[in-house]
Amino acid sequence: MRAMVFRKAGEPLRLEHIARPDPGPWDVLIRVEACGVCRTDLHIADGDLTEAAVPLIPGHEVVGRIVAAGSKVEGLETGQRVGVPWLGATCRRCRYCWKAQENLCDAPVFTGYTRNGGFAEFCLADGRYVFRLDGDAGPVQLAPLLCAGLIGYRSYRMAGEAASLGLYGFGAAAHILTQLAVWQGRKVFALTRPGDTAAQEFARSLGAVWAGGSDERPLEALDAAILFAPVGGLVPVALKAVRKGGRVVCGGIHMSDIPGFPYADLWGERHILSVANLTRQDGEEFLPLAAEAGIATQGRRYALEEANQALADMRQGRLQGAAVLVP
Repeated sequence: MRAMVFRKAGEPLRLEHIARPDPGPWDVLIRVEACGVCRTDLHIADGDLTEAAVPLIPGHEVVGRIVAAGSKVEGLETGQRVGVPWLGATCRRCRYCWKAQENLCDAPVFTGYTRNGGFAEFCLADGRYVFRLDGDAGPVQLAPLLCAGLIGYRSYRMAGEAASLGLYGFGAAAHILTQLAVWQGRKVFALTRPGDTAAQEFARSLGAVWAGGSDERPLEALDAAILFAPVGGLVPVALKAVRKGGRVVCGGIHMSDIPGFPYADLWGERHILSVANLTRQDGEEFLPLAAEAGIATQGRRYALEEANQALADMRQGRLQGAAVLVP
């Protein structure tokens, strides 16, 4: 099969021809129809995340159809469409797994990080951790839901019942969440890179009541803010924008250091929270909700061998919505 392989931080991914893998007892072998490109993939390629299993096939927003299954796989059939998320497996034994906090598992497996992912024509996944997907929907539109959607949804839930919600960084996750929040009757305030009028117009087109630069203050105090931009300096900015009792949720797996700020900005029972990974329950809740809300993902389609271009476009902020590879 063809695969885009990560071998060293700072170097481009390499297009390689490698053996198609065989499924283990719990595995399904999936023919990849589409794989979203996530900012976490960019952090891996740039060396911000340092525990990748090298050589590695990145990609953890995988949509495809099962072509083979291991002897212990139950409830899945050949030809069935499934989605493979970031959380590839858990130990099922630690205190977190026992307490329904598998996103905090002490010995997790992560798709496209500690296990090969979907920047390839085929990939393996643990059949217990995949999601059944609509076989008639477009795979390119489904792919961003597997991480931008799922991690975004977990961040959204941690923001609480916020009637006014600020989204810092308007990329794949934010454009999905805006549609969900508007459908649920919430007001969305989009905060983009300063001067990025195209992203601001995109946010307004999806129903945001206000859009401006992250160096601006929204028109009203926010009940909560979610940070998708991996910029630690935005945490104090967001704290100033939320009302007393408000929440600032850091939705990324990596962020630059948070600078010091006055205690007065935190006082008033404001909260700073981080989001770590996802659970299968998140997917069971979000994916039907996304279909009910009619969420339509938008973005750009790339050929498999254009993975480096997709990463570069994300790095430079040239994307509106999601980037998706199609083998």
